[in-house]
Amino acid sequence: MQHTRFPVYFIPHGGGPWPFMEFPKDETGRGPWDELGDFLRGLSAEIGRKPKAVLVVSGHWETEPVPTLSTAPKPPMLFDYYNFPPHTYELSYPARSSPELAARARQLLSEAGIASAEDPTRGFDHGVFVPLMLIYPDADVPITMISLKNTLDVESHVAIGKALAPLRDEDVLIIASGMSYHNMRKFRSPEPEHVAEAVRFDDWLTQAVAEPNPAERETRLASWMENPDARACHVPDHDHLVPLFVAAGAAGQDAGRQILRATFLGKPYSAYRFG
Repeated sequence: MQHTRFPVYFIPHGGGPWPFMEFPKDETGRGPWDELGDFLRGLSAEIGRKPKAVLVVSGHWETEPVPTLSTAPKPPMLFDYYNFPPHTYELSYPARSSPELAARARQLLSEAGIASAEDPTRGFDHGVFVPLMLIYPDADVPITMISLKNTLDVESHVAIGKALAPLRDEDVLIIASGMSYHNMRKFRSPEPEHVAEAVRFDDWLTQAVAEPNPAERETRLASWMENPDARACHVPDHDHLVPLFVAAGAAGQDAGRQILRATFLGKPYSAYRFG
């Protein structure tokens, strides 16, 4: 059967195990993560057909010195969050992995001159299981993970994305899971100056992602730290932004567009679709 090329997504995964907790409602009856929850629950319809497998790059997995593919047949749960209610450590997402996808990804990376490794024990961190439990709640799509390099640089992660781009024509969905805003100290602050810097950075990032010329898009993203609000929006590091660089590389000629701009205490965070 002839399949069309899958798009590439950069999605926010929110804070900790938020879909499985109760939060105070505002005057409209909405909670602080309801926008994100609605978006993720509707993403399978936005995607259209179900993929053969999903390759996820999460801001919660870094390795050194090369990108690493997960190969555990049934990845365990990795509860990499702290001081949450006991029931959030009993969640289960029994999706299986795709050894074939891991092998194919490594082949593509090798052909691009990029060394890689395998991890047969890596489990689903919350950058993976939280959004996927909402996107594919039946856990019926195989999930393979690829790590970030701990260099967290733009250029090598764009190159990783470029190497993996052929997967889009092989019935594989590439999802980059992170946050376009990730300053946990200021996240809960409603101070106008903190909101303003988040809005300015989100506007800039959305324009950079939407650049139609791939080379210019890469140049803009590579200069992200020159943005005067960049460091205020990504503290203490920018690991949650790096998955976007992989997505931009895998996008090829496809410009990105913002498909979600949600807010938390006034500070925006975005999701993007390429293709």
